[in-house]
Amino acid sequence: MKALRFERHGIPQEVIDFVEVEEPGDPGPGEVLVGMVAMGINPADLLRIEGRYGAEPMPLPAITGSDGAGRVLAVGEGVTDIAEGDLVMPLAGPTFVERMRVPASALVRLPPGIDPLQAAMLKVNPATARLMLSAIVPLAPGDWVIQNAANSAVGLLVARFARRRGIRSVNIVRRLEAGRAVSEAGGDVVLLHDGPGPERLAADVARATGGAPVSLALDAVAGAATNAFAHVLAKGGVIASYGLLSGRPCEIDAAQLIFRNISLRGFWLADWFATASRAEVRALFAELAEETASGAIESPVEAVYPLSEGRAAVAHAARGGRSGKVLLTTQDDLVRR
Repeated sequence: MKALRFERHGIPQEVIDFVEVEEPGDPGPGEVLVGMVAMGINPADLLRIEGRYGAEPMPLPAITGSDGAGRVLAVGEGVTDIAEGDLVMPLAGPTFVERMRVPASALVRLPPGIDPLQAAMLKVNPATARLMLSAIVPLAPGDWVIQNAANSAVGLLVARFARRRGIRSVNIVRRLEAGRAVSEAGGDVVLLHDGPGPERLAADVARATGGAPVSLALDAVAGAATNAFAHVLAKGGVIASYGLLSGRPCEIDAAQLIFRNISLRGFWLADWFATASRAEVRALFAELAEETASGAIESPVEAVYPLSEGRAAVAHAARGGRSGKVLLTTQDDLVRR
């Protein structure tokens, strides 16, 4: 069996290789053998390869991949709710492999007819966007949130989910063409900003919202962007940091913390998985899968590479200015360049 593996941390396209690895073997009791069909490449995957993700670097050699969809090849004894031929989403990785053997309890059975490419992006981004709008601060219709990297996969879903709940969004992008995509996804206000001072951003947001209070900021960039959000938020507002696209630590004026009671916290989907009940996990992904199958959730795809071209795929995924996600596939008919 082939997989994408790296033996040292470094620049993803320089260290990852398409190599032969051990077969997962036949499924045992309660297990399922899955042939992966398509796998999404997320920023977290690139950070894992670089050795910069989470609390500790991965033991080496390592295979990564957290998103994906696959077809059931065989089921073990006692598995009754998943059948051979079903399309499923693994709740645990690594997914950058041709085949994986997993407990049936770690799979979500996907609706018939769902697009496998959309299914391959189901686990990380839709769940992150949905939970950040529901699990950080109470939000009601008419409330405002602000986010940066709004044209990212998560950002577009935040704009879409917020619009459907009646929550209003301010969306920060760096390119005009990126702003169009956010508007089409449902963003109420789109602002072009590329590193202005915090006072300038606060004034622009106040003008765009009519001075309405903004209680939640979703920060995928970190660095100076965090401090800019602190100036935008109403007193007592919360910044949720969930990415570090700038490569810099979060920066925030102490005065914002002390005199305006601004809070800075993190959001990591892995923590939700660690604390949510099995019923909560299954309920969330059953809902997201149905919305994906119906077309209510759709994420743009820029390119789909064969798994054998992993180096080219991760290099593409690391580029700025993309218009969609980069995926991997084991099926020739799904390749897009």
